[in-house]
Order: sequence, then C-alpha cells, then structure tokens
Amino acid sequence: MSKLDKAYTVAGDGYNRWLVPTSALMIHLCVGMGYGMSVFWLPMSKIIGVSQGLGKSLACPADMGFFSQLFTTSCDWKVVMCSVVFSILFLMLGTTTAIFGNWLEHAGPRRCGLYSCICFCSFFFFMGISAYTHQLWLAWVSSVIGGIGLGLGYITPVSTLIRWFPDRVGMATGMAVAGFGGGAMVGAPLAQKLIGFFGTETSVGLWQTFCVLGLCYTVFMLLGCFTIRVPKPGYKPDGWVPSEKTNVSSSFNVETSKAVRTPQFWCCWFMLFLNIAAGIGVLAMASPLLQEVFAGDLIHMPGVPFDQLTDAQKGQVAMIAAGFAGLLSLFNILGRFVWASLSDKIGRRAVYYIFAAGGACLYASLPTLASSLNLVLFLVVTCLCVSFYGGGYAVIPAYLSDLYGQQFVGAIHGRVLTAWSAAGLLSPLLINIIREAQLNAGVAKAQAYSVTLYIMAALLVVELVFITLIRKVNPKYHMTPEEFAAAKAELEDKMKEAQAAGVTPAVEKSSSGALIIRWLIVGIPLAWGVYQTFLQTAKMFA
Repeated sequence: MSKLDKAYTVAGDGYNRWLVPTSALMIHLCVGMGYGMSVFWLPMSKIIGVSQGLGKSLACPADMGFFSQLFTTSCDWKVVMCSVVFSILFLMLGTTTAIFGNWLEHAGPRRCGLYSCICFCSFFFFMGISAYTHQLWLAWVSSVIGGIGLGLGYITPVSTLIRWFPDRVGMATGMAVAGFGGGAMVGAPLAQKLIGFFGTETSVGLWQTFCVLGLCYTVFMLLGCFTIRVPKPGYKPDGWVPSEKTNVSSSFNVETSKAVRTPQFWCCWFMLFLNIAAGIGVLAMASPLLQEVFAGDLIHMPGVPFDQLTDAQKGQVAMIAAGFAGLLSLFNILGRFVWASLSDKIGRRAVYYIFAAGGACLYASLPTLASSLNLVLFLVVTCLCVSFYGGGYAVIPAYLSDLYGQQFVGAIHGRVLTAWSAAGLLSPLLINIIREAQLNAGVAKAQAYSVTLYIMAALLVVELVFITLIRKVNPKYHMTPEEFAAAKAELEDKMKEAQAAGVTPAVEKSSSGALIIRWLIVGIPLAWGVYQTFLQTAKMFA
C-alpha cells in the first residue's frame, strides 16, 4: 500500500478539523490562478517587438497562415490567440472533474492533490519555455496538462471538507471554493509585479515570471496535499446530532453511476449551467459596459461619450474599469463564502431561489441604471449579481451532498461541473454574437448591451423551473446498508494496516500553534490580495 493512499491520510482521534480548510486553501489559491491568466495576454502579444526594441507588438504579415503563427519566432501573436489558453484550461477542468471524480473517492485527496500539483505547476514551467522560445503551440498543448491539474485541484478538497463539516456543509464548501476565486485576486497582481520586476527594454519578463509562479505554486500545493487529512468513516463532530431538516445526507448514499440517472442530477446540471451562463455574461460585459456607457462621467467629464474621448482619457477610463474588475472579483469570492454559509441556515433551494429570482430582477434593471447614469446603484447591483454567480459554485456541492449523501459527492460534483465548461464556452459566444448584431444594426455602443442583459435575466427565470423540480432522490437509488458497510470496512481495514505500520497514529492531538501558523500561511496572501483589490477599486472614486 502506497503512502499516497487514502488510508494513510486518515486523521487520528483528537485531530483539529479546522486545520483541514487551510490545506484546501493552499491548493485552491494556486489553481484559482486559472481565473487570472488574462494578465499574461498583452505581454505575450509583444514578446518579439519588445525584444527588438520596438516597445510594442510586431505584427505578423497578413498572408501568414494560422499554423505558421503557432511556430513563428519572427513576429508576435495576436491577443485572441493567446487567450485560447484560458479556454483550453477551463474546458479541461470540466472534462477532468467528470472523468476523474469517481477515482478521487477511492484514491483520496493526497494522491489527487499531488497529481494536480504536478500537472498544474508543470503548465507554468511549460508556459515559461513557450514564452522563451516563442512557440504558441507549446502554450496550447501545456494548457491541456494545466487544465487537468486545474480540475484535479478543484475537486480534491471539496468532498473531504464535506465529511469534516457535516454540520456546516455549506460553510465548508464555501471556504474552499472562495479560495479558488481568490486565486486570481492574489496571483494576478503578483504576476503583474513580477513582470514589472523582470521586464527590461528588450524583454517583457514573461518567462521568468512563469517560472517563479511555478515554483511558488509547487511549494504551496505540495504543502496543501501532504497536510490534508480525511476523517474516519462515519465521523461526527462532538455534540452534533444530524437533523432531517438541516442535513438529509447522513443516513444514505447514492453511487455515482446511479446518481447521473436521476432527474435531480440533470435539474442540478441545468440549474448550475443557467446560473453560470448568466454570471459569466455580466462578468464579460461589466467592464466594457462601464467604460462605454459611463465614459466621460467616470473622469469628471459628464455627458461625453466614449468615442469622443482622447486616447489618454480612454486610458484613464480603462484604469478605473480595472478597479471595477477587482471589485467584482472580491464580491465573487465573498459570495461564495457568504451564500454557501447562509445555505446552512435557510436551505440550498432557498438560496438558489434568491440567485434566480433576485438575479433576474437585478439583471433586468441594469440597462435602466446604465441609461440613467446612476453609477453607485449600477455598481451595487452588478456586485450583487456577481456574488450570486460565485455563490452558485459554492452551494452546489453542499446541495449534492444533501441529495446523494457524502460517500460519492466528489464524483457526482465532478460530473455536474461539466455544466461549467458548457456555460463557459457558450455564454461568451452568445454575448459577442448579440453585441455584434446590435452594433451592425446601428445601435449605439452605450445601448448595445441591453438585449444581452435581458436575455441573461430570462435564463435565470428558466432556472427557477429546474430549482422547483428538484425533490428528494427516490430511495430505490440508495446504497443498501450492506453495500455501505462493505465500502466502510474496506477503508477501515486499510486504516488498521497503516496504524500497525506506525504511519498514521490512532490518537492525534493538534496544537494551537500549528493552527495559527497554518492559517497565517493562507491568510497573509489572501489579505495582500484584498489590499491590492482595494487599491485598484479606490481609483474609481479618486
């Protein structure tokens, strides 16, 4: 039996469960940088031009073919070709969680976390080689590997936290998924500072930045995956008594293969798909909408439309929009923790009703707020919408745990996350098509987003139908007591073998000092990321 096996990660009696979220955050703060990859597109698009002292991109000849651009070392890539890395990463995330979710339940979080570390950190080193040799094909291929690491890292701690916190399932999953959202909040400004540090008149400083980030993430993720622990089968916190009202997953479990055949699974899939499609919609358009609608009002030039601003003034507006993007990122993170924690109190369905009904009303109000140039209300409504988007990610694993039990929730969650990939591919495409059609029809830029926002609101109205259709899973899908006992006994036998070998202790007390140190390790980067976000946001009101 390998020491990476699940049995070797079982904690002894007396282990402090509040250590486990720190391990989850160490992993999620790293893989969450997938959200912040856009910080690299502009530097990637001018590697050659800067190296030749031009200070800007060196465009490829108009007749250069697509495949030639993937291998060229004589001219720069277009930003849109660089951004394909992002699409591949998140396509592979959904694919990986669907394929390997069931494997995680048997392999355990340590092995899964280690493989995530190898894949995700290798991606950054390959990206460094890609930037150094100027080979875009390598960046695309490495994105497949990075996306696998991203998917494995995303699902690694979720089911573990659910088992440690059966009394606070929403809060536990909210903590982990908030860490994923915080990855970009920490990683993006760090990457910008590293690019500034390594950059020279003849180098954008990109390959060095990728390598430094790869090293940092390797250390952090290894620390996370080798400190994460799982509870003994049937673990319950001291003094906690399961309640049918607050937690319905304590008395049964449903296998993954059976779960995907239930109507509840597909209701959850479409519910998440619609929530994400609408959320990505507002995230994709919020920054350009702010710039093109409020335009001169953002820089004390009331009534001046975007097209009449000078390049310097547009630069000021873009800087303010960057602060707005940071503010949205913060609310994305807060929404994940706050709404998931609230779901422990009022129920998962009630929270999703808030996301759908409340979100539909808020999305539909945005065109009116924009046309009235009410900046403060526009900011408040947009931030609330983004918090609903983040909350949707955090509440879904807790909801699945309520519906299908804790035993296979990681695998079931992985299958449901394919909705993320589908929404991530389709929603931005829909937004761009509608916006281009509006502009081609002669609609002013300031009004070109209204139809899209109304469509996003309509998606959330449809989401209400799927939320309402979710009921308790038919008992015929539940594992029999004999099946569950056999699965439990198999793990317990391996635990005894690990304890007999002296690898895992039967009793394991945790010191308060270790708890403080572990929380400082994840808390300091998060606090720095929040500080950087506030600095950017402050520029909006300067």
